[in-house]
Amino acid sequence: MKKQKLKILAEGAVLTALALVLSYIKIPIGLGFGGFGGSVDLVMIPLIVYAVRRGCLPGLAAGLVFGTLKFFLAGGVAVNWQSMLLDYSLAYMFVGFAGLIPEMRLRLPLAALVGCVARFIIHYISGVTIYAQYMPEEFMNLTMVSPAVYSLLYNGTYMLPNTILAVAICALLKKPLEKIKL
Repeated sequence: MKKQKLKILAEGAVLTALALVLSYIKIPIGLGFGGFGGSVDLVMIPLIVYAVRRGCLPGLAAGLVFGTLKFFLAGGVAVNWQSMLLDYSLAYMFVGFAGLIPEMRLRLPLAALVGCVARFIIHYISGVTIYAQYMPEEFMNLTMVSPAVYSLLYNGTYMLPNTILAVAICALLKKPLEKIKL
């Protein structure tokens, strides 16, 4: 039993470290492609795989650790401690909800969708609450009058491509990961 817990912890550490390494390889998206506004990257893939393999609670823990490390080690930007907490620690922690979908060989792409949508919800909440004060008068050639619409559009510019990429890669990884024993 102790050996199994150590194995799960070690796997979480390795996949969290892999996600951190992948965080340095990104395509900036957002305002003028200057990196402000998110990016497209592969960081959620190891977190999703770990959550599906080990369950929701270990997945939530790995996401929390990754998000916090990403802020401090990979150039995180925040306007205050609340935005750091929401946009990094909690947002990536919520990717761990992919662990609610068991049986990787059948449902890994669905788990990726669940994890990505959960992360998007946190970014959306952050946009509606914390970043509402930074809402421009015009965004994507649309007049902005609602922080809710602005947050949806703003966070959608990078979360939609990330979600499509994560679901597609998880679909490709389904067969190779079936061979790995739990």
